[in-house]
Amino acid sequence: MKVGECARSTGEDRRQVHAEVEDRCADFDRLAGLYRWMEWLSSGPFLQWCRCAWIERMRENRRALVLGDGDGRFTARLLRANAQIRVDAVDASPAMLRALMRRAETEASRVKTQVADLRDWMPALAGYDLIVTHFLLDCLTEREVRRLVRAVRGVAADGAIWVVSEFAIPRGWLGRIVATPVVATLYRAFGWLSGLRVQRLPDYAAAFRENGFALEDTRTWLGGMLASEVWKLRNQ
Repeated sequence: MKVGECARSTGEDRRQVHAEVEDRCADFDRLAGLYRWMEWLSSGPFLQWCRCAWIERMRENRRALVLGDGDGRFTARLLRANAQIRVDAVDASPAMLRALMRRAETEASRVKTQVADLRDWMPALAGYDLIVTHFLLDCLTEREVRRLVRAVRGVAADGAIWVVSEFAIPRGWLGRIVATPVVATLYRAFGWLSGLRVQRLPDYAAAFRENGFALEDTRTWLGGMLASEVWKLRNQ
């Protein structure tokens, strides 16, 4: 979930850019200290299980682009599991990135952070063999998702994997009676707490396929309300 690249200017220009960014983006700074406990109250350990479902598969990766990891629990786990990987972490919230770096502890030297609005962010580096978005794409419109996937596709290495964790609406009565109102309630809560304006889950799968990614594997929890997927970039 997550602020346009911070200007490298100083003084008035920097303050102006920061003000414009805050005006356009949901404010997740105010959630940084409460994020973990809010998550536990709403879904227990399931979201973290979802994030870490493919950690073992990531042991051979070397360059990771982690977009919107919140307070950094996934990144800290990844750094412990893979002693060689280097991580570029991008998030809208400076407070979330500070929390991420604290959690990284002695491995923080392998992490570079950037405050950026992923709706119009453009990556500066290339060659990522791992891309990770946990509970981020649900904060974007379908148009914003398509733009982000195109941008990331341009810096992904051949054969890169993109791990996605998201809420989902399963088919059938569970989706209609349980998942739909739960997801709607979560959107209202985050809208109230952070100013998030998006109100429905985007169809990110279409954007992935359009940009050369193929779905390789999926794991689900809570009857399909939570899903973690591995998408692989087909070699061109």
